[in-house]
Amino acid sequence: MNMEEPRLDVPGTVVLSGRVIKSGRGAGLALVSRDPVGFLGGVDPETGIVLEPGHPLQGRSVAGTVLVFPTGKGSTVGSYTILRLARSGHAPVAMVNAQSEAIVAVGAIIADIPMVDQVDIGLIQDGDWVIVEDEVVTVTRAVQEGRNSPSGGGGTDLRG
Repeated sequence: MNMEEPRLDVPGTVVLSGRVIKSGRGAGLALVSRDPVGFLGGVDPETGIVLEPGHPLQGRSVAGTVLVFPTGKGSTVGSYTILRLARSGHAPVAMVNAQSEAIVAVGAIIADIPMVDQVDIGLIQDGDWVIVEDEVVTVTRAVQEGRNSPSGGGGTDLRG
């Protein structure tokens, strides 16, 4: 793995480095799963809601978030589910994996979603503000009261 020692730039901020799967920039609140994510049948491509029964993210939306999870799982058609999420406007603004696999990597590439792997995802918590810019993942701890982002909003698509 390419995981480097995390850097502390300012109090409450950790800078991580990983391997670029799809270059680009995206920023938003982290939606973190410690379990793998399967997109085909596991995430509704029209709403972004996680449907998989018993999954830790069941009932939550991936839309506009930085989706953080260990790896993907399931059918190769999951790549097209990620593309459908992007086309419906309900995709994550970026994805961070511990270890990428072909399904999610291809999905990120065809949907133009910034993605990085070989990151210690244990350092990212649900609700943290995360900026993915190529191989750099900057994590700012969530404000405990209300767990809002520093900018006070949801995910921001910085691609372009």
